[in-house]
Amino acid sequence: MIGLTTYLEQARQGVWDVRAAFLPHVYFDAVAASGGVAVLLPPQPNPELAASVVLDGLDGLILTGGLDVQPELYGAERHPSTDPPRPDRDAWELALFRGADERRIPVLAICRGLQLVNVARGGTLQQHLPESMGTDRYRLGGGVFASNTVAVDDGTALAGVVGAGELAVHSYHHQGIDRLGDGLVVTARTDDGLVQAVESTGDGYLLGVQWHPEQDTEDRRLFAGLVAQASRYAASRSVAAPPEREPTLEAMP
Repeated sequence: MIGLTTYLEQARQGVWDVRAAFLPHVYFDAVAASGGVAVLLPPQPNPELAASVVLDGLDGLILTGGLDVQPELYGAERHPSTDPPRPDRDAWELALFRGADERRIPVLAICRGLQLVNVARGGTLQQHLPESMGTDRYRLGGGVFASNTVAVDDGTALAGVVGAGELAVHSYHHQGIDRLGDGLVVTARTDDGLVQAVESTGDGYLLGVQWHPEQDTEDRRLFAGLVAQASRYAASRSVAAPPEREPTLEAMP
């Protein structure tokens, strides 16, 4: 059971124009193609309480892409190019990630998800790469994904999934990691030095990638890797759970 975070967006269907949970189908197609069951997780009004309930039923979590994380969360002034704040989603995903981290639920963080994980661990972001790095190679605009090549470090969990060395990826972001968060290690970069992937230095399974693997229907390895880890987590949880006791005569009315 794999949870995927979503937006609450205004959506139109026929005569209806209402707020609805929104996530491109390529995400849950990738989970289903990898043997997982996808469950959508829209923001909740009480994120801490809701996350504690939701996580009890999940075996894996995907923090999906989307609009920019609020710079106020990492103590920075808002850049003119930064997206309008979405505090409902930020609060929800922070609660989900922290709860999953505590439970050692496997996590795959994609694009915005990677940035949110970095912020949750005390890191910061570059708010506009065309200004800070002088390049627009990571976001072409118009819904067109850019093609980039990242170098994956050998001996990392990421290399164990996709192999070490060069990997062609789909990019659509104008922000990136600046100061790395606590308990994270960089596992891939582009040739300009920008962080493209991180993983946890702890014993939990946490992979974060700055690119969009859901856009590559020919390569589901990151999703298959998460589903495999989620299966192990589910198995360990079932072993750890105490067996249900049959009712005894003394317990019967």
